[in-house]
Amino acid sequence: MTGIVERYLEAVVGHDWEALTSCLAEDVVRVGPFGDAYTPRDPYVAFLAGLMPGLPGYSMRVDRVTYAGNRAFAELSETVEVDGAPLETPEALVFDLDDEGLIARIGIYIQRRG
Repeated sequence: MTGIVERYLEAVVGHDWEALTSCLAEDVVRVGPFGDAYTPRDPYVAFLAGLMPGLPGYSMRVDRVTYAGNRAFAELSETVEVDGAPLETPEALVFDLDDEGLIARIGIYIQRRG
C-alpha cells in the first residue's frame, strides 16, 4: 500500500486534481486543523482546486511518510507568503487507508510555534 500518500501530496503541490482524485476513496473525509471537514471526494477536491492555486508562494517540504498497516503519517511543512514574507507551518497528517489502499480519511494537525 505504500506510495499512495506520496502521490497524493505530489498531486496537491502540482495541482493535478485528476491524480489527486485517483488517490481518494469516494467517501473520503478530510478534517482540517480547525475542525473543518470536507466529504465526500468531489467536494473535497473542489475545495482544494479552489484554494491551492491562489496561495501566494506556496511550497511543501515532505520530511517523511511512514506506513503502519492501514494508516500512514506524513510530517511536512507548508509555506505561503504572508505580507510578502514566507510563513512556514510544520504539520502532521494522518491518513487512514481503505481495503483497496485508497485514502479514506485525512486528519491535519498544525504545530504552533510560540
